[in-house]
Amino acid sequence: MEKNTFATSAFIATSAENAFEYLCSLKNLDDWTLFSRMKEQIDEDTWLGTASAYQNKLYYHVKKLEHPLFYGIEWHCGFEYNNYFQVYPVLLFPPSYIEPGTDEEGVYFHWVSFVDPKRRTPMMIEAVGTIHTSECRSLKGILERKAGHTAAVAGRNFIDSETIYIDAPIEMGVEYLSNLHNMDEWSHLLHSHGEISPQSGEFLDEYDQKVKVTLQLHNLKKYYLLEQDYFYPDYGFIQRSPVLLIPAAYAFGDPSASGFIQHRITFWKVDQPSPHGKLQIEDFMSESINIKRLLEAKAGNSDTFARGRSYIPQA
Repeated sequence: MEKNTFATSAFIATSAENAFEYLCSLKNLDDWTLFSRMKEQIDEDTWLGTASAYQNKLYYHVKKLEHPLFYGIEWHCGFEYNNYFQVYPVLLFPPSYIEPGTDEEGVYFHWVSFVDPKRRTPMMIEAVGTIHTSECRSLKGILERKAGHTAAVAGRNFIDSETIYIDAPIEMGVEYLSNLHNMDEWSHLLHSHGEISPQSGEFLDEYDQKVKVTLQLHNLKKYYLLEQDYFYPDYGFIQRSPVLLIPAAYAFGDPSASGFIQHRITFWKVDQPSPHGKLQIEDFMSESINIKRLLEAKAGNSDTFARGRSYIPQA
């Protein structure tokens, strides 16, 4: 994982609508977070309150994301009103998004945190993963209790994700990754075989099985969501991987930050490995390393690749 990015996920046995409504209210942070307590309401979407990883107060701001198939919000935090340096996208996937036609009820919660390396404290970097994982468990418990459950409910799937920093203009990354003609260049597990258009194409996997790949790009105003669907027509199997492409300047609240963050979200069956598609998160990670290498070379930033997967501010 990119060392300035943290992600946590959970299956929650409640409706996506109930989870979305609950998360849109900043005052509810009082109930499920370790110590984010809203003390003073500043405007309809902003509060001033305490924080779990700081001794001083933070401003909290929430905004909604729009998507036709799932819900999303963003939390923003900072020491000054309207000057936020922490961005927390949250996506709520219904089970039918992961597996069309399923009878599973509930929602899959995915929480991404970006922490500016220039502003973060040692405690923040050491604590954020631990705190968010426990808070995610608290959120699951509260929403499931409200839905009438008395113990944690297990989902049929789990979410895993991987993140990499790419030192190339976000526009270059979006254009490159949203065009399937480039997949032969960056993916080593799929090879074109048949008709290819920019957003849909026929491929063969490493076992020469037919795969139809489709892409759909969504502009979320400050960043992009690229949905990658891999469908095996001979088996009726689909593997979905939505990808967030976020300018580093926005993720870290730093206008001087170049490049962008690529965050790939994946879904996996619990205790039921699939014989088709990518079989492990490393398959996605290896592709991302190749994407980073290729795009940084195209952008003329050949030195950045050697510094690793993470964003490092320039001196």
